[in-house]
Amino acid sequence: MTQYDFKKYHYRSINAATDAERAAINQELKDLYTSLSDSEKEEFNHQLQTFLAKEMGRLKSNYDSVKGNLGDN
Repeated sequence: MTQYDFKKYHYRSINAATDAERAAINQELKDLYTSLSDSEKEEFNHQLQTFLAKEMGRLKSNYDSVKGNLGDN
């Protein structure tokens, strides 16, 4: 089973200097997806959903931490 490095794409996109660079990174990911077989696409989607859920959880935790710290002041 192939492991897809969504974190790599995510960080590259966050650090993109321009919208055009960000669009190129997104296109790279779309091209990768297009090149996959149907079974690989299913695994890709599963791994992407897992990555997004973890990132959303991390962001919520960070938000709650900052929100809590602001409320203490």
